Amino acid sequence: MTDAGDAAEAAAGAAGSWAKAGRHAGLAGAAIGIVAAGAAAGVAMERMTVGRGMRRRARTALDAVGPYGTLRGTPGTAVAADGTPLYYEIDEADAAAAPRVRTAKDASGDAAEVRRRLAGPRRRSPAPTVVFCHGYCLNQDSWHFQRAALRGAVRTVHWDQRSHGRSGRSRAVGDGGEPVTIDLLGRDLKAVLDAAAPEGPLVLVGHSMGGMTVMALADQYPEFVAERVAGVALIGTSAGRLSEVAFGLPSFGVKAFHRLAPGLLKVLGAQSDVVERGRRATADLFAGIIKRYSFGTPQDVDPGVARFAERLIEATPIDVVAEFYPAFATHDKAAALVAYDTVASLVLAGERDLITPADHSEAIAELLPATRLLKVDGAGHLVMLERPELVTEELVTLIERAASAGRRGRSARA
Repeated sequence: MTDAGDAAEAAAGAAGSWAKAGRHAGLAGAAIGIVAAGAAAGVAMERMTVGRGMRRRARTALDAVGPYGTLRGTPGTAVAADGTPLYYEIDEADAAAAPRVRTAKDASGDAAEVRRRLAGPRRRSPAPTVVFCHGYCLNQDSWHFQRAALRGAVRTVHWDQRSHGRSGRSRAVGDGGEPVTIDLLGRDLKAVLDAAAPEGPLVLVGHSMGGMTVMALADQYPEFVAERVAGVALIGTSAGRLSEVAFGLPSFGVKAFHRLAPGLLKVLGAQSDVVERGRRATADLFAGIIKRYSFGTPQDVDPGVARFAERLIEATPIDVVAEFYPAFATHDKAAALVAYDTVASLVLAGERDLITPADHSEAIAELLPATRLLKVDGAGHLVMLERPELVTEELVTLIERAASAGRRGRSARA
């Protein structure tokens, strides 16, 4: 059989797995199948020109030499209210000994220039600790480029949300505990802040689900936010109405997808061993889907960065995907944004984001009238990987604004 035929067979096999697992969710399965079919078409074209062995060797080479996700800091563990261990790492300011990974295509920005810009505020007053909150099906390494640029310039905290990365599996799984909600994630963030940054000003940076987590913190701990938070960045995220997102699907499939996808994912999660084997067997197909939903211009993304995004998402077990998905349908934190209307803020979105469309960021900005709103032309959901220099520059500017505002506030109180 030809490689193009193999692609079609892989797509058919994947569709069969979805169909068997989702026999009672046929319309949602059909909607998902439409997305898979589009990705499979691209995979088939690739396979007509690139052999299977070459593709496998390319992935292996990228995994072996790619520096992305290799930065590590001082580890720590916070404990959530339900006992779930939450893993975090701290990069201290002036950590000159901390190695910085560079490549010929390093896009994290000029670290020396970042340190110079942030050194002044640090000398004159306590600089904020910058806390990074990652999104759904990712982990703290998704901030690789921003972490590389900020190393040594400012104190940063990177943490893995429950059931993601190096954090423990949610105690809600299998033991009758609390189901995953955005409010639960907000309480998790508070536990991490109490452990990793118990004093001093904070700048909170959240992408996608991480941005929702930052909103949930404000909803439940407004006094804490008023006292401690000097700046906030909400990147590729939403304050609600996620049940209306089309995900690039045809209109006839959108309502069916939102109605039936949670049940379908629950069935898949219950058959995780089978599904994970299917994901490995159809890696090329799912790589196409990941590219479509991660990047606005996938053809322009460094292959090493694209492969890095695949690894991040592939590392999330299907039962975790299923466990978290229902939380988004009930997420509504628009009212909580008032807690951030007096701090330095940034709202940034990829103009081609299919997961949390740019109009959701526009809605957030309308509730934060003093914020800086930036829609990045041609960028998709993983904008911090697709346009790393731009995102890093915006964050450095935000940190400078937060530090300056903190100094003015202290002078006024004095």
